[in-house]
This record gives sequence, C-alpha cells and structure tokens, in this order.
Amino acid sequence: MGGPEGRFHFAIDRGGTFTDVFAQCPGGHVRVLKLLSEDPANYVDAPTEGIRRILEQEGGILLPRDRPLDTSRIASIRMGTTVATNALLERRGERVALLVTRGFRDLLHVGTQAREDLFDLAVPMPEMLYEEVLEVDERVVLYRAEPGAGAPVKGLTGDLLEVRQPVDLGGLRGKLEGLLSRGIRSLAVVLMHSYTWAQHEQQVGALARELGFAHVSLSSESMPMVRIVPRGHTACADAYLTPTIQRYVQGFRRGFQGQLKDVQVLFMRSDGGLVPMDSFSGSRAVLSGPAGGVVGYSATTYRVEGGQPVIGFDMGGTSTDVSRYAGVFEHVFEASTAGVTLQAPQLDINTVAAGGGSRLFFRSGLFVVGPESAGAHPGPACYRKGGPVTVTDANLVLGRLLPASFPCIFGPGEDQPLSPEASRKALEAVATEVNSFLTNGPCPASPLSLEEVAMGFVRVANEAMCRPIRALTQARGHDPSAHVLACFGGAGGQHACAIARALGMDTVHIHRHSGLLSALGLALADVVHEAQEPCSLPYAPETFVQLDQRLSHLEDQCVDALRAQGFPRSQINTESFLHLRYQGTDCALMVSAHQHPATARSPRAGDFGAAFMERYVREFGFFIPERPVVVDDVRVRGTGRSGLCLEHVPKAQSGPPRVDKMTQCYFEGGYQETPVYLLGELGCGHKLQGPCLIIDSHSTILVEPGCQAEVTESGDIRVSVGAEAPSRVGVRLDPVHLSVFSHRFMSIAEQMGRILQRTAISTNIKERLDFSCALFGPDGGLVSNAPHIPVHLGAMQETVQFQIRHLGADLHPGDVLLSNHPSAGGSHLPDLTVITPVFWPGQTRPVFYVASRGHHADIGGITPGSMPPNSTSLEQEGSVFLSFRLVRGGVFQEEAVTEALRAPGKIPGCSGTRNLQDNLSDLRAQVAANQKGIQLVGELIGQYGLDVVQAYMGHIQANAELAVRDMLRAFGSSRQARGLPLEVSAEDHMDDGSPIRLRVQINLSQGSAVFDFSGTGPEVFGNLNAPRAITLSALIYCLRCLVGRDIPLNQGCLVPVRVVIPKGSILDPSPEAAVVGGNVLTSQRVVDVILGAFGACAASQGCMNNVTLGNAHMGYYETVAGGAGAGPGWHGRSGVHTHMTNTRITDPEILESRYPVILRRFELRLGSGGRGRFRGGDGVIRELLFREEALLSVLTERRAFRPYGLMGGEPGAPGLNLLIRKDGRTVNLGGKTLVPVYPGDVFCLHTPGGGGYGDPEDPAPLPGSPLQPLAFPERGSVYEYRRAQEAV
Repeated sequence: MGGPEGRFHFAIDRGGTFTDVFAQCPGGHVRVLKLLSEDPANYVDAPTEGIRRILEQEGGILLPRDRPLDTSRIASIRMGTTVATNALLERRGERVALLVTRGFRDLLHVGTQAREDLFDLAVPMPEMLYEEVLEVDERVVLYRAEPGAGAPVKGLTGDLLEVRQPVDLGGLRGKLEGLLSRGIRSLAVVLMHSYTWAQHEQQVGALARELGFAHVSLSSESMPMVRIVPRGHTACADAYLTPTIQRYVQGFRRGFQGQLKDVQVLFMRSDGGLVPMDSFSGSRAVLSGPAGGVVGYSATTYRVEGGQPVIGFDMGGTSTDVSRYAGVFEHVFEASTAGVTLQAPQLDINTVAAGGGSRLFFRSGLFVVGPESAGAHPGPACYRKGGPVTVTDANLVLGRLLPASFPCIFGPGEDQPLSPEASRKALEAVATEVNSFLTNGPCPASPLSLEEVAMGFVRVANEAMCRPIRALTQARGHDPSAHVLACFGGAGGQHACAIARALGMDTVHIHRHSGLLSALGLALADVVHEAQEPCSLPYAPETFVQLDQRLSHLEDQCVDALRAQGFPRSQINTESFLHLRYQGTDCALMVSAHQHPATARSPRAGDFGAAFMERYVREFGFFIPERPVVVDDVRVRGTGRSGLCLEHVPKAQSGPPRVDKMTQCYFEGGYQETPVYLLGELGCGHKLQGPCLIIDSHSTILVEPGCQAEVTESGDIRVSVGAEAPSRVGVRLDPVHLSVFSHRFMSIAEQMGRILQRTAISTNIKERLDFSCALFGPDGGLVSNAPHIPVHLGAMQETVQFQIRHLGADLHPGDVLLSNHPSAGGSHLPDLTVITPVFWPGQTRPVFYVASRGHHADIGGITPGSMPPNSTSLEQEGSVFLSFRLVRGGVFQEEAVTEALRAPGKIPGCSGTRNLQDNLSDLRAQVAANQKGIQLVGELIGQYGLDVVQAYMGHIQANAELAVRDMLRAFGSSRQARGLPLEVSAEDHMDDGSPIRLRVQINLSQGSAVFDFSGTGPEVFGNLNAPRAITLSALIYCLRCLVGRDIPLNQGCLVPVRVVIPKGSILDPSPEAAVVGGNVLTSQRVVDVILGAFGACAASQGCMNNVTLGNAHMGYYETVAGGAGAGPGWHGRSGVHTHMTNTRITDPEILESRYPVILRRFELRLGSGGRGRFRGGDGVIRELLFREEALLSVLTERRAFRPYGLMGGEPGAPGLNLLIRKDGRTVNLGGKTLVPVYPGDVFCLHTPGGGGYGDPEDPAPLPGSPLQPLAFPERGSVYEYRRAQEAV
C-alpha cells in the first residue's frame, strides 16, 4: 500500500452483512474493525464510519458524524464492495433500454434457450435487466463474395465483413427521444458482429449521448469478444449497474473534505485487480468482495506454505466460496451471476449454497442441508428473530460456538446474546421428525439424541461442501489431497478440519486475520489495467509478427494507463495472453507464456503453443497433433505493484499457552472436555492438541480430535490434520450415513463425468457435454446418475439389466461391454453405452457396475449425423451393438469395433461411420471414465466394507422409493378429499394420429400406482417409435417433477410403479423398428400425457424442433425452443426448452461465422401461447437465410395436434415449417422432410406455444404451490459445468 509516512492506509471490504476495515496506521501498526454494513440509525455509510472510528481512536480527537472527514492524514483507501452484486441479486439497478439489431428483440430473453432447473415445471427464470427494447435497422454479415455483394470492410479481428444495411440514425432519433420522455437514461447497445465491426455501435452511442443519455454501454467496449448473447448480457449489466456504482462512489466521496481529491481511492474488480474509482464499472464489479479473499490467501498462505497449491475455503452466513491458487490467479471469461451471463475476466470463485445460515431439513428419510438460507434476517434460530434451524444452530447445540464470544447484537432490539435455547428448540422439532421415521419407518431403529441429529447435519453439510472442491480440482487434472486448505470467513473455522480430512488434505492454514481476509487481500493487491482485442488469426509462424505487434500495442496501452496513475515503469509488470483453441472446437483456453520463453518457432512474446499444449494435456489428457490452432483473442494484463508490507512478526512464547476456560464439545462418540484458547494470547511456537477451540473477536476455530494446531512465525494457525478414526458403520439404515453416502455416490458419478469430458475428443462429449455416467448395484439397478440428462434417466438401467440377463455367468474380470440397441435399453443408436462389471476378491459375480453413455456425432446410416428424418428401419440409422465386448481380458478390441462401426456401409444407401477416429477416442474415454468409477467405489469399499456399501446402495434406492410413495399418497389423498376417483387418465396424439393413452390407478394404502399405456397406437412405419427405455426415462422425469424437490434419481423411483406397455406399440416396437424420432419427439408426448393425467400443468411445446443442415464440407444440427405450459399459479415461460431436452442453441455470431447462413430473425412468436387464467408460453420464430446449396432436414411434431390447455385453458398454437424460395414462393414443408435448399432461400421455423391453464375469463386466482424460499445463487466453473451438462 506504500505511500507517505505518517498517514493512514485503509482497506475495506463492504460485505452484505458486515463491513471489515483493515488499517495500516502511521508507524506501521495495524488496526482492524468490523461493523454492520447497514445501520441507518447510527450512520449513513459503513466504510466512512469505519474510517471515522479509527481516525478518532488513533488521534484521540472527537470527529462528529455530521461533518466531512479531514483527508490530510489519509494516504489511500482501497475497497471491495457488494453494491453491484446486491443490485443484481435484488434487481435494484438503473432503468435500462436495450438497443439491438432488428430481428433480435428477444435474443437475451431466449439466451441459450436452456432452463435453469430441469425439474421445475414453472421454469422460473431471472427477469431481464432492461425495461424496453428498441430494434435498430442495421446489419453487418461475414463477407462471402456472393454475387451482388458490396465492397468488403476489414474488421478488428482481420475478418472481412459486408455492411448489408447502414444504421438508420434518422429513424432511431425519434425512438430514443421517446425513451428519454419516459425517464430512461441508461442504454445498452448490442449489435450483431460489433466485436469486430464497432462502427455501427459507435454511431448509435454518439447519437444517444448527443440526445442526453446519462450512461451508454456499447457491447463492443464492455467486452469485445465474439458471442452476442453473453456480450449483450454484459453490456446490459454495465448499463444497469454502473450508474448505481457511480451514485455510491459519489455518496462515499461526500463524506470527506475535498471529495477525496488528493487521496488514492481504488476499488477491487472481479479479476482480483484494483482500479481507480472513476474506472470502476458494473460488469467488472460483481465479485469485488470475494476477490479480495482470494488475493488475501494467495499472498499469505501460498507464500508461507512454500508454494504448495491452495484451496480457498470462505464460509459465510449464506454460502461458501471455494477457489484455487497455485502461483497464478485462475480466471474464467464467461460466468453467470444471478441469472446474468457476464463476459469479463473473473476469478474462478465457486459459490455453493452451504453456509452457516443454510437451513436443515429431514425429507423422506434423508438429512438435507440447504440450498435455502435463513439470510441475515431473520437469520438462524439462535438470532432470536424467529428464524429457522440452520448449520449455525447445529454447531451451537454441539458446543462448537460459545455465545459469550459473540457481541450482544441479537433479538428484536439487537441487544441480546445468541440463544442456545432457541437453537435446541428449533432442532428438537427436526429431531422429532427424524425419530418418528426411525421408529415407524421401513427399517425400525433406535432414536437419535439431539446431539446426534446436530452432528448428522454438520457431516452432511461438510460432504456438500467437499463435492465442489473435488470437482474444481479434478476438472483441471489436480489431486485435492495435494493442496493446503486456506480457511477464512466467519463460519469456516468450525468445519475446516473435517473438510480437509474428508478430502485427504493434511494441512489447514488459518490466517490470524482470517475473519477479515478479504480486507487484508485488498491491502495486498496490485493495481491492474487490462487491454483485450478479438482476433481470428491462426497460431502459425506466418502470423507471429502480427501477434507480436498486437500484443505490443496492448502492452503500451497498459503501461501508459498505469503510468498515468503514478506508477514508475520499474513497478509495472505486464503479462501477455492468447485465447487459443483447436480449429473446429469451442474449447478455448486463455494461456500465458509466463513459464515458456520465446523460441525460434514462437512469437517474441513467448511460446504460447507449448503453454497451450501443456495445459490442454493436463486438463484433457491428450492433444491433437495435426489440428491447427486458432487465436480468438489477444490480451495483456498490466499490474502496478503497490501492496503493503505486513506488520511485525509476533514474538515467540516461552511458557505454555493459557487455557481461558474449559467447555464441553460434542464429537463422534459423545462430549469431550475441550479447552478454549484466545488467539490474541497465543504466540509463535505454541502447539495445541485437539480437541480445542481458538477464539478471537471475529471467528471460532475448532481443532478436532486427532489434529494439532501450531502458531506460526507470522502468528497464523497451521493445523496438522490427523487421520480419522476408523468408521464403525453397520449395514442397518442410519439416516446420517444415508445422506453422506448419497453425496458420495453422486460424487463418484460426477467424477466419472469429469474424466470422460477431459479425455473425450469429440465436440458432442467434450463441449456439448452430451453424456451421462452412472453407478449401478449388483442387480443392475441405478444407484446414482450424474448429471441429469432427462432422456438418459431410466434408460441406462435397462441397458445394464439387459446385459445381466443376456450374458448370465459369461462375464469376466477385464470385460467391458458396448451396447446401443433399443431392445437392450438403448434410446437411439448414436447414444453408445459402455458398461464395466466390477469384481471383488472372494466374489464370483460382479459386486456392482459402472456405465457411461455418450452421444456420438456419427455412427453411419443413410444421413450424416445418424439422425435421418425419413428412416423406416433401424439399420438405416447406423451401427448396432446388442452386447459387444469392447474390452476382452483387459485388451481394447479396436479391430472388431472398427469393423462393426463400418458395417452399415454394406447396406444399400447407407454409409459406415463418417468419423471413425472420434468414435474410437470417445469409446476409450468412456472406458477410462468407468475405470475412475471403479477406483472410487473401491476406495469407498476399502473405507466401509463391501457389505456396507452394497447395503447403502439399497438404502439410497429405498429412499427414492419412499419419496415417490409419499407423493403418490399425497396426490391420492387430495383427490379422495375432493370426492374424486383414484384413477386418472389422459390421451394425446402424434401428428400422424397415433394415440398415446394412459390410465393411472393409485393405491392409496401402499403409495403405489399402475401406469397402463394400453390402447396406445401400434408401431409406425417411420421413426417415431420409442423404445421402452424412453418411456421409463420420461416416467422418472415426471415423477421427479411431481415430487417437487431434490431426491436421489435411481431405480427406487420406479419401485412403487408398475408400467404396462403393450408389445408392438409405438412405445415398445419390434427390434427392427426405426427409433430416432421416438427419442427426440415421442418422448415429449409421453411426458405431456403423464403430466396431463396428474393435472400438473398444461402441455408444453411437445417437440424438440430438430433442424439439420449439411453439404459436402459442413454439417450443422440444432434443436429450437418453444413455449412452456402454464400451471396452477404460473404463466408458461416463453422461448425455452422443456421436459426431455435442454439443449443450448448456437450463438448467432458463431452460427454465421462457421456456417453459410444468415440468421435473419430469432424472436418470440407473440400470441402463440394458449390463453388462460395463466397463459401458456410463446414459441419462437427463427429464420435462416442460406448462402450455399445444402440439404435441409426437419424432424418436428405438434404441427397438427396443438399443445393442450388445462382447467379451461386454451391450447397453444401449433408449429409451422415454411420454406421461402428466393423467388418469393412460400412452401409449407410439413413436420418431417428432407429438402434441397439454394442460396437466397429462407427457412422460417415457427415453434409451438404452450397450453394455457384455467378459464381465460375467470379473474379469480387459482390455487398454486406456495413460493419456495429463495436459494442462494450458485456461481463459478463447477456450476457452469453442471449447467452446460444439464443443457443437453
């Protein structure tokens, strides 16, 4: 923090609940202070008040609150703030209008078209940041030298562009004046391809400023990166948040004399760098607070632990932030916060919904922690404001928190201590539920004490926090046990030893200022200036000079900007980055040549190619030697070194540490006498054996039995984590262990998925994440499946159980099976399932199975992509595997599988696989993923024993069964109470008239049901036949939606259900029947029929709108959103994928840059949702203009039969597929076709709307589900990965 002697340096972290102040005072000593962020009765602004108090205490002079503070003794102020985050979460930003290219008015509403929560029928989505939309008449496209094209212009990337329509500024002026008259003063301008051709946005921006708009955010300036959707969200966030931040900064300035004119004031950005307050903008501010903590532990823990990689563990009241540091900050360049995808450099901070305030539930025999939070108000039960029971309450009941160490700020008057009595009372209510289940449930057991219940919840919370740490490390090829755990935040100290032990870590480091580490990080941070430009050059010797020139230009910008802030050149460092990817992939890595100096075959700035290869191999396990590498962006990060030097080291202590008091803490096995030490009294060299508590004014550290704490030279606490005592877990059901095993089983499936994604080579698996990995019991019953791709949910179990029946005892160690046949549990042929039976010493049959299912882009057949719209037999859809030994005796059968993949080429009109090497690579990756699952289950068996692991596989299935039985009983009881029969039915039709009929008979006493599809139409000549496994997947999906909360998705879901499907019907066709349309279309109709029978909601669009485009040198496939059905208490969401699909759509700019099309229009189809008391969601209109001759394939439904309404609601509009020829002739293509298209033709897709719910004329509100409490929004790369996988 440097600066003149004799003056103060302040570093302030203004959080949501508390503001932390770290001050280096004249002479070098440090003062710290914590105060409430909001206390309007006493002060206007918490950071100003914190500065006032320290100046007053140090100077001994009274400083009245109503007068601006004298700044003569202040050298610098650094601040991190949640102002932007809170405004985003609470939607309290500026009124904003969006200006966007004509035809794209709803682009940001539709976004990626994927829904956030797969199983929430209401499809809740965050509201848009903009209030109004203006469409701008302008258009720029990529230049293709077509007849009649104008002269090309060169973009910033080097690409040639064609300006098809200049900006109509005259027509725009009046519309902008209208916005001003309505009080809108902030604009976001988002035009197609402005990342490379910014002139149109600049013209619009100049006009807007001339007219008097106070803030204009141009997407080309906010973040000049390709992809209009995230760039548009970023520009909107900037327009929405920056005025709010500017108002806060102005208000802060007014608290000081001269408005801080001669004081260096810096704000922390999301990327971990400081910027002057006048440069602090909304889109770069959302992680301003948490970023300080990452900088804090990177500058302290990483250094003192000798450069060992560190996991940051920041556990607060509502959530926990997890991050990693190993010598360089790990940034992501696209991440979501509060439903807004921001395209800007951000530290990779993963927020999980498990904090001290996370609520505790007991549901259907399972201990559940979060994601709902008590928040700051009312807070946990112990806060004395009537709040719910939380993790904090559990720790208080266990004696791990001492009320006497907390200030008296609780209760309605904020003048009382924490209340252990309130915690016990709230937890007793949950314990009563637990013990009622234990004594009266399916496996009667002894009741648990209150402490055992509290301990159970703490263990489950710990396991919930371990999962993202495993994912964060293993996703990048790192071992979590090789890290140090840096613990900070108010609640982390109580959980750190248990978390480290569970992850195999042997060291926990807790800084002496851990309760204020974010503020300390601000004091230690550097000032940063970044410059970035888009690029589209190949990374090759012929472009190295250009790349060096561009990097040098950006470096000069950074150096000049930092010099202007007073840094001499000797204090400025720059680091160059290239955003590189293999051609034809989307997996770009931002790489620095920091550890790879220049060679004769690299740019002068460094060997970025070697850096890219090294990181690619570490993260993905391979590289692609012959594939060209492309540069997407060039970036330079300049840093001005300015952090403070920490104060003196505490003196070594000669005597033993003083015990402040003794207390009773509960651990596994009962209460133990636990000494309490005060951190301020401990000195270097003191060693403390666990169990003990170490307390300071801001945090409580629990040193568990078997661990030892030591005070380091710098006064920090280093805990050596001992091995956990062997677990004594029996085979009888224990609800605590059930919850822990549930997390462990899911974690195994998730880690298998990470290995598959890392080692696969195809775009479908590596980038679209179209795969599932799963763990199965010895009977082939599904135990855990991650993530939840709806169409895979039940189907994989059918595949495994078919192999068990088919092969019997002919399964041997070293065998791996491959299957995709519909009659063997397959969904459609491109989904290849790899199954590994797992043997255990002393057991003759497999003790469990692991499997991975991945969508291969091509496996042969009559059309590229193996998804023909016109197939009439299975053999036309590609290679078929019924029960194929992919690995025999540990040897990969490459020759045999190659022959099988080429076999369709022997059939007239068909081809073998068109991408053999990708097939083989992905199959090897699936085998490797299975091997990881075997290793992890082996570790679990080693810890608990085979009998216990298998018993808990059964228990977790029984838990899912119980949840479904509870739902069926509740549904039946509700109907009985209204005098309605316990039998419900529904019928709907495919567009060819084939009926899908369902009759459901509820058995109230057993909580069971028969789902009878008798009367469903016969197998069809086309490809709409759905294998039996598809119907089971649709049924599991519907049951999970009807349960309405998170449950284990496994075989148990189907135990209470008997499914009757007539043989030879469209839902159980003959082995030779074509099925590709059944997977993507009929599955949707099955869902509509099941939900219709239960009256859960009106029909959604009931279609995936499959569109394929291809010619000799390119192929493209997409599915397109439509309207969601309305339900009791909600309007249907417009422009979203529903039910059995959740695929993301290609960004318009990527689409136009890679394929010979122009996206003319992509907007909501207004009025297509069915009318009702609650209206159905609207479909979309999507128009593609073709620039080359190609073959267009369309595979759609709901073009004849409309999506039904419920309870008097009207049906949604049917879809429509039009082809507008270049000469103006318009042709209705029907629902399914294969048609040649030519340059100038336009395909116009109108997708169906959702059905309405309730009589449109009825003004009375219908009964609906109560609103769920808001959960804390997750964020970070682990969350983005799960979202991407669920968006398939």
